[in-house]
Amino acid sequence: MPHFRGHDGLELSYRDLGAGRPLVLFHGLTGSGRDWLGPAEVLAAHGHRVLLPDLRGHGASAGPHDPAAYPPDVLADDGFALLEQLGLDDYDLGGYSFGGRVVLRLLARGARPGRAIIAGQSLDAVRRATSRTGVYHRALATLIDGGPVAPGSPAYWIRQAGGDPVALLHVLDTHVPTTGLDRITTPTLVVVGEEDHNHATADALAAALPDGRFAKVPGDHYTAMSSPELTTAMVEFLAQA
Repeated sequence: MPHFRGHDGLELSYRDLGAGRPLVLFHGLTGSGRDWLGPAEVLAAHGHRVLLPDLRGHGASAGPHDPAAYPPDVLADDGFALLEQLGLDDYDLGGYSFGGRVVLRLLARGARPGRAIIAGQSLDAVRRATSRTGVYHRALATLIDGGPVAPGSPAYWIRQAGGDPVALLHVLDTHVPTTGLDRITTPTLVVVGEEDHNHATADALAAALPDGRFAKVPGDHYTAMSSPELTTAMVEFLAQA
């Protein structure tokens, strides 16, 4: 896998598939760019160069345990670093769940892709910073402390994915609320699973964006990403003039 340097010089990894108009896709919490490989192959076949970064603290990217490596909004900083180092000035952005929040932060801070896709994300979630009492914080704290892990629980799945709970807990603490949605003029598709009840305000997020569009696809928060309908919605949206 090729590498790029985060805003502070940290070595981060990414995958590079296809050729054509660049499309950067950000993965969700505890995942990696590998999670996007199925849709990425389809998007590459439709003329996109698809770039799949592993966020810091995830996948093959560096995940130091020093809290200083995780300042507020560092994932957006890393996104800008990737765009700059690859020389991308005409491109599209997309992200699922946690990655959708990264896309929104990039847009709020001045990134101007041709189009953007925010999937598995909602207005309520992006307007607040992550709470230390949230389900993922509790799950990661359980793993760090060596507490009991129930099969099927969030802590169980994080452990199954091989994530580093210390790095991931630091990553969660980088969240900042997003305001000024009315200033984001990029055409943006907000898409969510029909059964993703934790992101019931996804339609409100689309409505808050001046050029937001909203769509639903089959599945809940964990299955919608792999639905063929999500990939089809992305292909069709990116192909619009």
